[in-house]
Amino acid sequence: MIEPTGQQSPIVEGDPSPVDDAAAPAADAAADFPPVNTGPDARIVAVVVTHKRRELLAESLKVVTSQSRPVDHLIVIDNGNEAEVADLVREQPIESTYLGSAHNLGGAGGFALGMLHALTLGADWVWLADDDGRPEGPEVLSILVDCADRHGLSEVSPVVCDINEPDRLAFPLRRGLVWRRLRSELSSPETAGEDDFLPGIASLFNGALISARAVDVIGVPDLRLFVRGDEVEVHRRLVRSGLPFGTCLRTAYLHPNGAEEFKPILGGRMHTQYPDDPVKRYFTYRNRGYLMAQPGMRKLLPQEWIRFSWFFLVTRRDPAGLREWFHLRSLGRNEQFGKPD
Repeated sequence: MIEPTGQQSPIVEGDPSPVDDAAAPAADAAADFPPVNTGPDARIVAVVVTHKRRELLAESLKVVTSQSRPVDHLIVIDNGNEAEVADLVREQPIESTYLGSAHNLGGAGGFALGMLHALTLGADWVWLADDDGRPEGPEVLSILVDCADRHGLSEVSPVVCDINEPDRLAFPLRRGLVWRRLRSELSSPETAGEDDFLPGIASLFNGALISARAVDVIGVPDLRLFVRGDEVEVHRRLVRSGLPFGTCLRTAYLHPNGAEEFKPILGGRMHTQYPDDPVKRYFTYRNRGYLMAQPGMRKLLPQEWIRFSWFFLVTRRDPAGLREWFHLRSLGRNEQFGKPD
């Protein structure tokens, strides 16, 4: 079974976002683009999106701005438009830009604005982060750049680990038939200690390093999604672009554990996402409805129906929950992107 990959989804190795056969990207698509600059003169701009979490943001920026391979410019998108956040950004030890928004753009709009602004500053690479996570140490950016250089990548992500238990993955990852929940389980005995790299898998808003070339090809997150599923949508485009990307297992980004939303069914062979918070559930299911109607995701529809029908009718015995899921996914499929009351 294949499941969508991304920040709010468990991650599957192999073919994380299968494409429709009729619209499959050419295998040599990456050959149409020149190599990305990874040298010391490459301009790297960090983009951090925040919303009313100044203290968490401060902890994140401490690590982002103290990398051994320095960030050339920091952009902070503040969806809360708070003066204390603007003051915090002005205090940073590197060249920085504060963009406060009087309108909450959500994570999707915030990253879209930040990525576009990074391009206007001449970024060769954009390093993406949110306010409740942080790189695991000062070498993360250097390792990502090195990995991108040696593997010829247009995007490279660190492993996303539990901020309170760094050997535990913040989101589960399946290799073959086995779900991996520990960082130490990602490397096979044959490759332990080597430069492990997982192609075709990426968590895009948690420490991902993405080239300006890739942004030109795949675009920026869709403002309409607001939160939840925006990363899956960008990952879908990245897969279909044919550009080389993946996850470097030698470094990590620390993030609150999100595994509690993913409920095992069918003996653990599949998982179903069920946020307890009704607002999170609204955006999760509505946006999944949109995503599952897009090229590259449609083959997932049969298991989507199996997964959620089983979860609500067999596991929870909750027909009303299934009706809610169907209503919300219908909103997304029909591109009705209003926000809940």
